[in-house]
This record gives sequence, structure tokens and C-alpha cells, in this order.
Amino acid sequence: MVEVVWAYGVKEAGRHQFELAFGPGGAWSRLVGQAEGFRGTTLLGDTRNPMRYLVIDLWETEAQASLAKSAHDELLAALAEWVKTSTELGTFSVRAQGTVRPVGNKRRRKG
Repeated sequence: MVEVVWAYGVKEAGRHQFELAFGPGGAWSRLVGQAEGFRGTTLLGDTRNPMRYLVIDLWETEAQASLAKSAHDELLAALAEWVKTSTELGTFSVRAQGTVRPVGNKRRRKG
């Protein structure tokens, strides 16, 4: 599996449209949702800068991800009036994963 990471800067007036486009059931998932190897998208919003986002697409292979580049460019053209910047940060593969405890699951000390 590989993850393609994009950083976006959006205009204030375009935040809602951007979130709709890259959120669940949005334009991006409609464009690539049926593509071979596509496994999903995560949309992250910067907690300190509401005009900054990361989009992380999960693909089975890098080759499959690269086939979606034209769909990505097509969507960006449609969002041009709302998106100020878009930068592909790269394609990454997981090297290690940590374990996260569920909320409310407190560790009990023995003793």
C-alpha cells in the first residue's frame, strides 16, 4: 500500500466547497472511487490555520495512484476559484505503525 499526500491552501470563501469535494461522497471519491487499487481518502484540516489542508489517498500500488493524476488535475481545475495552492508532498509507504488505545481505556497499574 502507498499513500499519496497533498497539501492545499484554500481561500476563505472556498473552505466549504473544498471540504465537500474531498470529503466522504464528494467529487474526488466519485472521480476515483471505482479506480482499481483505490482504498480511500483522508482529509485533514490544520488546527491552527483553517485555510490549510492535507489530503491523503490510499492506493494498493504507486502505479495505480499515478493513473489518477489526470482525475486530480481535473478536479483542481474545477476548484480553481477556491484553491490557492496545491503541492504534492510525495508518495509514502508505511514503515511502522503505533498502537492507539481506544478513548476511555485507562491503563491500570498493577500493584
